[in-house]
Amino acid sequence: MQRNAPTDDIDESELTVTPPKEQAAGVTAVAVALRRAVSDMGVARTARTLARVNQVHGFDCPGCAWPEPTGHRRPAEFCENGAKAVAEEATLDTVGPEFFARYSIADLADRSGYWLGRQGRLTHPMVLRPGDTHYSPIPWDEAYRLIADQLRDLDSPDEAVFYTSGRTANETAFLYQLMVRSFGTNNLPDCSNMCHESSGTALTGSIGIGKGSVTIDDFAAAELILVAGQNPGTNHPRMLSALADAKKAGARIVAINPLPETGLIGFRDPQTVRGLTTGVDIADDFLQIRLGGDMALFQGLAKLLFEAEDRAPGTVLDRDFIDGHTAGFTDYERHIRAVDLDTVLTATGLSRDELGRTAELLAGSKSTIVCWAMGLTQHTHAVATIEEAANLLLARGMIGKPGAGLCPVRGHSNVQGDRTMGIWEQVPESFLGALDREFGITSPRAHGYDTVAAIRALRDGHARVFFGMGGNFVAATPDTAVTEAALRGCALTVQVSTKLNRSHVVHGATALILPTLGRTDLDIQNGVRQQVSVEDSMSMVHLSTGRLNPVSPELRSEVAIVCELAHALLGPGHPVPWEQFRGDYDLVRDAIARVVPGCADYNTRVRQRNGFVLPHPPRDTREFRTATGKANFAVNELSWVPVPAGRLILQTLRSHDQYNTTIYGLDDRYRGVHHGRRVVLVNAGDIAELGFRDGDLVDLVSEWTDGIDRRVEGFRVVAYSTPRGNAAAYYPETNPLVPLGHVAARSNTPVSKAVTIRLERHIHRTR
Repeated sequence: MQRNAPTDDIDESELTVTPPKEQAAGVTAVAVALRRAVSDMGVARTARTLARVNQVHGFDCPGCAWPEPTGHRRPAEFCENGAKAVAEEATLDTVGPEFFARYSIADLADRSGYWLGRQGRLTHPMVLRPGDTHYSPIPWDEAYRLIADQLRDLDSPDEAVFYTSGRTANETAFLYQLMVRSFGTNNLPDCSNMCHESSGTALTGSIGIGKGSVTIDDFAAAELILVAGQNPGTNHPRMLSALADAKKAGARIVAINPLPETGLIGFRDPQTVRGLTTGVDIADDFLQIRLGGDMALFQGLAKLLFEAEDRAPGTVLDRDFIDGHTAGFTDYERHIRAVDLDTVLTATGLSRDELGRTAELLAGSKSTIVCWAMGLTQHTHAVATIEEAANLLLARGMIGKPGAGLCPVRGHSNVQGDRTMGIWEQVPESFLGALDREFGITSPRAHGYDTVAAIRALRDGHARVFFGMGGNFVAATPDTAVTEAALRGCALTVQVSTKLNRSHVVHGATALILPTLGRTDLDIQNGVRQQVSVEDSMSMVHLSTGRLNPVSPELRSEVAIVCELAHALLGPGHPVPWEQFRGDYDLVRDAIARVVPGCADYNTRVRQRNGFVLPHPPRDTREFRTATGKANFAVNELSWVPVPAGRLILQTLRSHDQYNTTIYGLDDRYRGVHHGRRVVLVNAGDIAELGFRDGDLVDLVSEWTDGIDRRVEGFRVVAYSTPRGNAAAYYPETNPLVPLGHVAARSNTPVSKAVTIRLERHIHRTR
């Protein structure tokens, strides 16, 4: 039986529950953000730093990937969680050699991720050698030699895994994949594999490019916006400003989600007079859909659109667009007309009236945007679900026109840029050919491991070295017990990090921590201040310039770390000019311009006020670079998630005091959870039917086809507005419940939004 890790430094007995909020942001958000920032950074550092977040000559927020406005930027172009992310990175607290001398690995392993993250910025490269009980300092050159020796000692380069977090800038990502491919492997898993891989897979097949087709300016021109499987109030709060602007311009907004999310109910923009008083009601309609029911919803809406077209031919479907720009429509129409609406209603939990009203909105809108996030991407049928969303818009001609299109909302800053720069285990031949011609190398062609495949390879002994460029791999991945055992079986684990996290205490026989500069930090190379670039969720590339003096002279930029390691690994005779790249990031961007499609004249264009937008043929010219040369309608058998008797379907999610695996605090004030995180949100009817009461302590036990009971213990049951049969709880605490093999078809993304669980009354166990 697999159980959760201990969190002895968090006292869940202090946990309290209050009614959920109905307004997001406002004065409270400002107060919380400033209090946290001042606590971590001090008054002067807070004022100096927050004034530069997401500004033209400032630095890109290390949090979400929501784009900046293309026109005037407000003095505070950040949200509450963005301020917390900056405070985490720009904290004055430090973790140096004296910290590691005081705390053994055993001590740190018993600490929660929250406690680890609150200790401060890492200051020195550290090593844990076989048999050691404590990390100890190591010179940079020796650390590089150790890594290079371990990598060269492998039987094959494919025995190494090189992971990447979304916070890696474009220049680092490009050089990192260049180093890895020069070494001889395509094992480049990244955080995209766990979030929007389903989106990229679906959109590539549907429209020929795995990115969304809208810009930030499209929101103000939209008549209808569907926001599905998404919680912008917590995960990307600046999106609420765009939705509020859309409402002001007359758009109608429909929220589609199992939980009522505060940001989609109401928004108080603290930078407007109205935001200080009444705020804005965001969603006009709320469809409280069952987990996994979105595919059924999109097919049901499509059926009603066909019926509306029958009643008024030529008024609903865009026949000119369908005939001129799409393939597969006849098969799609035949399939959709056969869809049973009663099954749709069962799968979604919605009423016929709710379905009908939404279909009428779709039929009447001249410009429609569909937005989504993890609520759609982390299901077994996620790729098909997103294809169905694309089908809806294709049938209405809503691609390549103002105010309309597909909008996967990426979660992590520059996660999309990493993929553009070649961080992908199955990058196309065109990219590899350009890379080889530019640098005179021979890149491997065999596809590498994605995240789930990498964990399996490490578990089974097929990979022996793990290198993490940012992120917190242990806390981000599914099936925690399996992942931790896999990493502990490594000969070497390396983490390039700004802060301490769980991945530093789950280590191989030898482990290294390499401290790096963050987005807020001043980066000087060869006496010249350097800038990096990032790509937002809507394909806009812009510069980011840190200004704060690093907390330690031992910190090195990610670019420097990659270049110095590559020199040690590949030798002085390697054809890539690593030393030149380390000293001048403009040279890196010049190389990117010659290799990466759409990046010509990179250095000039990225220095424009708003940067530059990468080409997107469907959006720009209604050109679809698919096998058919057109946008493709997909035909998918209807899939949904039934609830077994006596069980619940669990989705894992973030609290409001959290960004990805980084826990800022122990409150989720929007949902009314305070001073703790070990809660499970359950419909009141299900609580009674299962024989429990609101406030009971339970264990969550997941059930899957392998017959293993995966268990997390001591969760408080909280009665909450969620569909019958559905439940929700925070990750990473519930990651142990997600089986490694429970993945989405075609994208291999972990299915964290549909885990079958049972509740068992908690019995205190002595560890």
